Amino acid sequence: MTNWALILSIGKTHLLTKIKQTSIAALGVTFGIGSYITLVCFMTGLNAMLDNLILNQTPHIHIYNEIEPSQEQPIDMYYEVKNSFNIVHSIKPKLSQKNIHNALPIIHYLNANEHVKGAIPQIKSQIFYIAGSIEMGGNLTGINPIEEVRLFNIGDYIVKGSAEALKNTDNGILLGIGIAKKMSLKIGDRVQVSPIGGDVFPLKIVGFYQSGISDVDAIQSFANIKTVQRILGRPNNYLTDINVKLYDIEHAIPLSKTIQRQFNLEAVDIKTANAQFETGTAIRNLITYAVSITLLIVAGFGIYNILNMLIYEKMNDIAILKAIGFSGRDVQFVFMSQAMIIGFVGGIIGLIIGFGLVSLIDTIPFKTEALPTIETYPINMNPLFFIIGFSFAMLSTFLAGYMPSKRARKIDPIKIIRGQ
Repeated sequence: MTNWALILSIGKTHLLTKIKQTSIAALGVTFGIGSYITLVCFMTGLNAMLDNLILNQTPHIHIYNEIEPSQEQPIDMYYEVKNSFNIVHSIKPKLSQKNIHNALPIIHYLNANEHVKGAIPQIKSQIFYIAGSIEMGGNLTGINPIEEVRLFNIGDYIVKGSAEALKNTDNGILLGIGIAKKMSLKIGDRVQVSPIGGDVFPLKIVGFYQSGISDVDAIQSFANIKTVQRILGRPNNYLTDINVKLYDIEHAIPLSKTIQRQFNLEAVDIKTANAQFETGTAIRNLITYAVSITLLIVAGFGIYNILNMLIYEKMNDIAILKAIGFSGRDVQFVFMSQAMIIGFVGGIIGLIIGFGLVSLIDTIPFKTEALPTIETYPINMNPLFFIIGFSFAMLSTFLAGYMPSKRARKIDPIKIIRGQ
């Protein structure tokens, strides 16, 4: 029967008598795991930040009326030439309304769906911004501010003011930061807006919006749905878009197809709308995990080499242990215990160092106009990364100790003693 207390005591003595080699072996584990934790937490945090820049405000399903050419041209309806070969030039799109018919019942129907987190309306319109002698073209979007904050995180992109201020101000406007800079406007000022071919309406600036995309910030602004309906001279049921947020993005494609068939509307799912971005995200994640795994494998080989040399230097001790009655199995357990102790201690210290480094990175200021709401470098403190790091430390030291200790188990002590 194996005497584990004695084996662990011998293993501890070996480690302490060769403290320099032991420290080097433990540091190999420590820096390998610490580097892995730092790299994977930082890189996945950075990838998540880039994803959120695009996807935070992107609906999982965008529903609207598409302007498209008529399927049947007037000449095809004329009986005498119905079966003839006709060439028609300059086919114009059919005359159709921009608004969604029965939008409110559709929203109510979607909100009752178990997969839908929320479906909210919008009104999109092209307008002119007028401040003094300056006149600029742009887009005005009518929204429900509180619901936009809840479902699409618009509050993260309001650099001054708030969504609550927009909700509580009937004639308020959330102005794009690029427009405000060009027109030298500040919160509390009034800017006049005019729809194409319409009257001029003065709106009070209650906040500034900054998406991080300069082309968008130079034209985009938001107001309450009722305000935009009044500006356009439309009734209370006039809505041009419906944005849907799901609990699980995987349901976006099948649900969008169902909406298209059921309501005869254009429904674009997030994966179709952002296909190129999804590909870029997959490639970035692949590179991150490939580099992380490579780092762990390199660290594993380093650990193996150090433990292999440590056992090689203990040949005399192996001979003595066998000579006094220890079996080859016991000798193997002695060196396996040393490897596992090194892996445990080095792994714990590596996790602490990795946690310290990513915590330090998380405090480093990261200021850029393109990302107004990001104050420090992004970090993803996923506990799974720490579990993987520690598990690899134990597994790599187990394998690194098993191979040379298996060879030590078969060593003939007589040959070693004679060699001396």
